[in-house]
Amino acid sequence: MYFSLKNLNWFNRTNVERKRSIKNMSVFIVVLMSCNQVVQADYYPNTSQQGTNGSPIYYPASVTGTNRNASVVPVNMARTGAHVVLGGTVISLREVTLTAQIPGRIEYIAGTEGDWFKEGELLVAVDDDDMLAKRRQAIAQLYGTASSLRNARAQYTREFWAPQALEKYDQFQTAPSMGFFPSMFERFMGGGQNNRRSGYQTNPWVIRDVDLHSQGTHVSQAQSQLYGARSRIEEIDAHLRDALSTTPFDGVIVKKLAEEGDTVQPGQALLKFADTRYLQLKVDVPARLVSALNKGMVVPAKMDVGNVYIEVRVAQIYPTADSQRHTVTVKFDLPSGVAGGPGMYAEVMIPDTNTPIKDLPVIPGSSVVWRGSLPAVFVLNQNGKAELRLIRLGDQVDGNNVAVLSGIQPGEQVFAYPPAGIKSGWSPSKKSQP
Repeated sequence: MYFSLKNLNWFNRTNVERKRSIKNMSVFIVVLMSCNQVVQADYYPNTSQQGTNGSPIYYPASVTGTNRNASVVPVNMARTGAHVVLGGTVISLREVTLTAQIPGRIEYIAGTEGDWFKEGELLVAVDDDDMLAKRRQAIAQLYGTASSLRNARAQYTREFWAPQALEKYDQFQTAPSMGFFPSMFERFMGGGQNNRRSGYQTNPWVIRDVDLHSQGTHVSQAQSQLYGARSRIEEIDAHLRDALSTTPFDGVIVKKLAEEGDTVQPGQALLKFADTRYLQLKVDVPARLVSALNKGMVVPAKMDVGNVYIEVRVAQIYPTADSQRHTVTVKFDLPSGVAGGPGMYAEVMIPDTNTPIKDLPVIPGSSVVWRGSLPAVFVLNQNGKAELRLIRLGDQVDGNNVAVLSGIQPGEQVFAYPPAGIKSGWSPSKKSQP
């Protein structure tokens, strides 16, 4: 219908003609609004939601905004196999237990559970008065050993430059004889050149070498004692360092096992310290399922906190199995920023290689509604109305989708977000009407 300015001239019109013109203009406006709705009825992507294959889910204009819950998505197919759900415990990537290395009384503890510390900060200090007294005693022994070493070196130097054996030999050679009968009287008195017990029939240089070796042995013994005294001081210094427990890395105090004033013995636990920024999931996997896991493999998991589905990566597989439970310990890396902390419960889905892989229908987890203990979905039938369909759920495919064993066929359309009050026979077009 066409309108011109001439037709809209009110000055040359009667009242009847004016009413007829107003009616025609109303019809024209209704037609324009209908065309606009046809243009807006085209599907456009909602970037906040994605389908099972990673592509965006498309919603019609009638279900956006307040009617978005009436959106429908097609049932896709996905290859899936049987999974075994195993429970595990969330642990810290790095966790240590600080123990006492020396006996004494705790003088200082830096903080309490949950306090954050940088690497190298002091956590626990144990009384070291006893070790300080032992160190002073060891220093005194060191000084005495050093004096013995200097004396041994002086004796060695004297023997080297003025051998005692040569002095005695010279004295014996210059001793006076017994008149005209020296041989008889010297032999009788213990002297003379033929007396072998005197020892001076031997070369005096040989005796000098033996005495020099003896003095060198005294020097070596004094040096060994000096090294022992120094090592004793170093040992005491190490114990003094052990009296101060510092943080090995950035982290928090997980648990305090002692308080200030407690008397501790070597080996007694003081506190547990961990870096809770990076978490792992520790699971005991049956030996028959370990062959399906490889280092770096990504598998789905569910956190007990909020029932959040995440993907975890295999970080470590222990080389041996437990001889009693016949399980192998496997550690999985959790993504950073995941809700939860050490000690919490989580489940991981391990693929079972003994079960063949098959194609199953996959639907969004948000489309499942529960009627008592029975899962169901609302399917959009050929008449454009909602139909309640009971289904049998399979394994969780990922964080957003779940497999269906029976009750639905690929290609059917289900309500991704069933609105409140929906029931069989409900039509999205009815809700979108004013």
